[in-house]
Amino acid sequence: MAYDLVGDIHGQGDKLEGLLDHLGYRLRDGAYQHPSRTAIFVGDFIDRGPRQLDCVRIVRRMVDAGSALAIMGNHEFNAIAWHTPDPDRPGEYLRPHGGDIGVKNRHQHEAFLAAVEHDPGLHQELIDWFMTLPLWLDLPGLKVVHACWHEDHMRSLAPGLTSAQQLLPETVIASSRRGSPEYLSAEVLTKGIEIPLPNGHAFHDKDGHRRENVRIRWWNESANTYRDLALLPDVTRERLPDVTVPSGIQPSQRDTRPIFFGHYWMKGRPAPQSPLAACVDYSAGMDGDLVAYRWDGEPLSAAQFAWAS
Repeated sequence: MAYDLVGDIHGQGDKLEGLLDHLGYRLRDGAYQHPSRTAIFVGDFIDRGPRQLDCVRIVRRMVDAGSALAIMGNHEFNAIAWHTPDPDRPGEYLRPHGGDIGVKNRHQHEAFLAAVEHDPGLHQELIDWFMTLPLWLDLPGLKVVHACWHEDHMRSLAPGLTSAQQLLPETVIASSRRGSPEYLSAEVLTKGIEIPLPNGHAFHDKDGHRRENVRIRWWNESANTYRDLALLPDVTRERLPDVTVPSGIQPSQRDTRPIFFGHYWMKGRPAPQSPLAACVDYSAGMDGDLVAYRWDGEPLSAAQFAWAS
């Protein structure tokens, strides 16, 4: 099977249409289709860009037509949690609407809300469709997840999923409870692994905020120190301690199938992150290209990436 792994779209409909055209997909019976290939979307269809509904519509029609598969990203999960009332807190939602955190949540989600809040029926329809998206795909030859392939967390979350790795309603609630096992597993799969730095160590992010936790490059199995694993610009990463992280932090990959994922807002010319891992998110939600990897069963290679500005 020939697949085109497509990165985070974030409402950038022009880039999506341009990339599909570049890859040889053509509109037929209302859906983009290819005579011999299947697209796989790695999640984060919404938020940020100007064509929220168009992007969801294009992906959804391709999935319905059998010309694409799609998984859930953290932005689709956040949309579900924003829309879902909290059964334990009357008048509130799983993703809070009120207070300072509510202001932050709305700001992150405002482009999608602007497209759907005036039409509650459409809003509910799209949330229902997001609920049909699996958290990962385990396919012959390759694996796909939004942020981190971590089999321990997949096993932990599995009792709260359908047989197709879709979230059950009660698992959405549990995964919204900070500190719960479900919350931790959903965070890892859709946002990646974040670990605390050793006592006394911190860094300042691009907005000047002091951070004492850091996301790591989980795919780098040859690295084992905070400095080597941190997912930060080199100049910031070099200031971190050259100290070994605790054992068990990094997921162990048990087979040689390549893993495709999005989420990380990569920069520069697309290339695999390791011999068995390729990120297809190159910041299309802002000023970057929308990127795809054209997989035909070969070892991962930079030559197989394609993109549209």
